[in-house]
Parts: sequence; C-alpha cells; structure tokens
Amino acid sequence: MRLSAALSLVASLALAAAVPVQSVELTVLNPDNFKPTIADGVWLIEHFSPYCHHCRDFAPTWQELVDRTQAKADPGIHLAQVNCAVDGDLCSENGVKGYPQINLYKNGKYVDQFRKARSLELLEEFIAQHAEPTSKPIPPAPTTTQAPTEAPSPPPPVSRKLPNPRGAVLSLTGNTFQDALKDGPLFVKFFAPWCGHCKKLAPVWVDLARHMADKLTVAEVNCEEHSALCKNQDVTGYPMLYFYPGGGAAKTEYTGGRKLEALKAFAERAVSPAVQEIEYDKLHQVVEEHPVFYLLLHAPEDTRTVNDVTQAAHVLLGSPPIYTSSSPAFLTHFSLPASSLPILLALKDHDPTLPVSTYHPPAANSKHTTSIENTQRWLLSNRLPTTTELSSESFQAIMKAPHKPLVVLVAVPDTQDAQTIRKVRDIGKQWRNRQGAGDVVFTWMDAGQWGKWLKSMYGIRKGDLPGVVIAEHEKLMYYDTDEHGHKIQLEADSIFSAIDGVRKGTIRAKHSENIVERLARYLNAKMIAVEYYVSHHPWRTLLFAVSFLSLLALAAKRFLASDNIYEYREHKSNRLD
Repeated sequence: MRLSAALSLVASLALAAAVPVQSVELTVLNPDNFKPTIADGVWLIEHFSPYCHHCRDFAPTWQELVDRTQAKADPGIHLAQVNCAVDGDLCSENGVKGYPQINLYKNGKYVDQFRKARSLELLEEFIAQHAEPTSKPIPPAPTTTQAPTEAPSPPPPVSRKLPNPRGAVLSLTGNTFQDALKDGPLFVKFFAPWCGHCKKLAPVWVDLARHMADKLTVAEVNCEEHSALCKNQDVTGYPMLYFYPGGGAAKTEYTGGRKLEALKAFAERAVSPAVQEIEYDKLHQVVEEHPVFYLLLHAPEDTRTVNDVTQAAHVLLGSPPIYTSSSPAFLTHFSLPASSLPILLALKDHDPTLPVSTYHPPAANSKHTTSIENTQRWLLSNRLPTTTELSSESFQAIMKAPHKPLVVLVAVPDTQDAQTIRKVRDIGKQWRNRQGAGDVVFTWMDAGQWGKWLKSMYGIRKGDLPGVVIAEHEKLMYYDTDEHGHKIQLEADSIFSAIDGVRKGTIRAKHSENIVERLARYLNAKMIAVEYYVSHHPWRTLLFAVSFLSLLALAAKRFLASDNIYEYREHKSNRLD
C-alpha cells in the first residue's frame, strides 16, 4: 500500500470514535474491484468521506436516489460509492478534489461530473440524460385500414403544450435561450457557481420549479459558462432573477424576497390572467383580499381599451390585479358620469369608496405604442399601498420602486405594537385623503430586528423610538427634520411639514454613507459607465485611444526635443573658448 493510502487508513482508524455517517446500502467500490465493476454499462459514482459534513448532509438524498433508481425495472444506470477516507489513492486517480464528488462513467471511461446543486430532482434529471436502458419500447400494434362506412369525424383539437412538464429547472445556454423564450413565460435565475447567495438560492429554485410544474418554465443560466448571454441580458450581479412574459413583452427584474413562499406567490401571480372581469356584488370581496387593485370601467363595445390595458398590464406581473367591468352599477357607486368612460381607478388600503388616483386611457386615435407606455407608467406609479410594513420581503419593491416614491419610515419597538402601527396607518390615510397621489409611501419597521441597520443608515437609536425619517434610498439620502428644523415626530403635522420641505428643497438631506463610501460608489459608477461605453462603442473608443496615444507621443517628442536643445546650449555656454 502506498504512503498516502496508509495515511488515509490511519486517519480513518484514529477518527473512528467520532462515529461519522456510514455508507448507505450500496455497492462500495475499492481499488481491487473498481475498474472491473464499471467496465460495462453506465455508472454514477459518489466519491465521499465519512468525515465531510457536506457528505453527511447529502447522504439522505443519495439514499433516496438509490432507492428510486433501483425500484425501476430497467434504470439503465448503476450507482455506487468510493470511500475516499479509506481509498484515497483511488479517489486521486479519478481526479477527486473535493467531497462529495459525483462522476459518471460509461464502459469504464470517465464521461462527466455532476456539478449542479445536489438536489434529488437535478440528480434524476442528470441520470435521465445519461442512462441507457437495455429494453426497447414495444411498438404499437398495427391497425388495419378499412373503408369508412360514414364520414370521418373531425380530428380532436390539439392540446396546448404545458410548460415545465417535469417540474425541473431548465438549464439554458446561448443556443437554447431564444427557443425557450418562444415557448412562453420564463422565470430565469442568472448565477455564478462561486456566489454564496446563488448556492443558498439553488435548492429553493429547485422547489419552485417543482411547484410550478405545468404552469411556468423555471430556468437558470450559468454566467461563468455563458458570459456573453448574461451580458446581453443586462446581468450586473448574482443571482439576478428575470421574468420574461413572452409574446414580445419586455422582461422584468424580480426584486422581491428569495424565500420559497415569496417566489411561489410571485410566480403564481405572474402566470394568472392579466385582466379579469368582475361583477359589482364581488367588489367588497376583492377590496378585502387586495391592499391594492385596479378597476377599469368601460363601455360594453369598447374592446380596444380593454385590449390596450391588458397589454399594458403585463408589466405588473399580476400584482396588483386589474379588474374590468362595463356595469353601470360601478358608475353609481363611485359617482362617475357615463361620459368619463373609459377610466382606470386605483383602489388602496381596503377602502372601497375613494380611489386614490384615476386615469383616462388615451383615445382611439392616439399613437398605440404611446398609449401602452403611458398606461404602464400610471400603473407602476400606483402599485404600492399607502401604508405597509417594510420587511426583507417588501424592501426591494418599495425602496427600488420605478416611480421613486418618498418613503416615510417609522422604526417601531416591535411589529406587535398595534397602537403605533395604527397611528402610522391613520397618518397615511390622512395623507392619502389630502393628496391622493402614490408618490409617498408610509412604512413601519421592526427596530428590534433591524436595529443595527436603522442606526447605520438613518442614525435611529433605541432611545429614539419610534424614530421617523423620510428616505430616498436610490440616492442613499434621508431627512430627519421638518421645515422648522425640529426632529420629525410621529404626528401628521410634523411628517407633512417634512414631506413638503423635501419637495420644495428647503430641508437639507443627510447621507447614509460616509465620504469614503460615497467616493468609492462614485468612482465605481464612473467605471461602469466607461465599461458600458467601451462595450457599446468599440470602434469609437479605439479611435479615441489611438488619437490620445498619438497626441501623447507627439507631446513627449516635443518635450524631449526642447530638453536636448536646452542641455546643448547650457553645455556650450560653459566652454572656455
């Protein structure tokens, strides 16, 4: 036995008292039987160490994979293991550099390595791609053709192909990406294998794909292997999630929570009908269910407006929902004349009586593209409720909303502080009734959970609770005083005075970053801008570079020439003759 193998064996005996995970009931290969065993057929081999915590975590998944594979009559593949703590030389010969490492062999030769997240679904997908069953499918029995005694019946309608039939994550490349877009809605994760957040999201993404089977294609792109595709799709960080509605509609970045429930809720909404009919007697039910929704009222024959709003609604991805009706009962309910049709109403905060904003879709003779874009802008600017909790799930949607609202942030001692939260809601309602616009959002945040972040970003300390600031997160700036220079209090007059001062520019903003952080962010933004310019204007950049180098060379040449003349004259003036 060679030295490394002996050392591995000694190490395994020395650590036996630790009682690590044992091998599952499976063929465990060693140097004596490894090559003869895998010489025939397809083999998937897990190289593991019983002292590796990743191997211990993976053991139940491997056991279930074995059970499922062996339960098939003709799986077309064999599964086995190699204990690298005992047979280290064998693992080294097979290029094992970490544990667990899963290699695929065919007829004794190495074929591939499984490199994705070690989930049961992805492993089964990998097996399905490489397995070679020995049995052949039984061909259908031939049918005899007879002359029909009556007119043939029409062929059955062709059923629509359901997306994601296997409930598995679809790996896309530059060659398959466009074809996947043509097949319908697509939810894509752009990731890098070394990214910690990507690794954390990987099992959640697998569960999402399983949940959305037959509903939505859930896919991923490895940006290390397909960097050109990621660059083309404007991927600037990892993981970045984009939803593609299909039908030529623009993609939308998903910025919500990364937990499974938040992703499932988003995906379900995204594939639901963009616009739904509503009957008047269902109004109060919809008001109770949704903190924000839109209502399109139109004449019965006005199909163009309904179609335009339906097209514009894709930008919302189902949240908030849009309902339509031509019932005159809604006109009576909202005290609207028939001449106001068509009209879009934004209803918020479970209030069925007073729309916070109204919008008249452009007339039929207006430019169609402009009509859609204007409608989308209005929909996006009114999609947030007046008051809501600021949490990890809602942070991106609020702080990075496209219409850039002012965010009134109230730090509360506890989200169970019903009295303080009720006060925030009352102040938000007063503002809504006063202004009716959606450019200000009132939020509360749990200071117990987010105390350090609130202190570093907005200077809110535990002794200041409930602390109030007005945030412009995109600029990383905030305001904590009203127009009179006093600290903002949790009172309507104080908050409204501060909002008015921010709008008029009479209140000085504070920075959430120090001067070094601001300088670094400024330089980073400039570098990104330069990179963007170079990548989009390569020939122009080359021309500038050549021109600059030519001017630099010319200037250097003149400088050196003038310097030599000076030295010559100085030398001549020092001569005695």
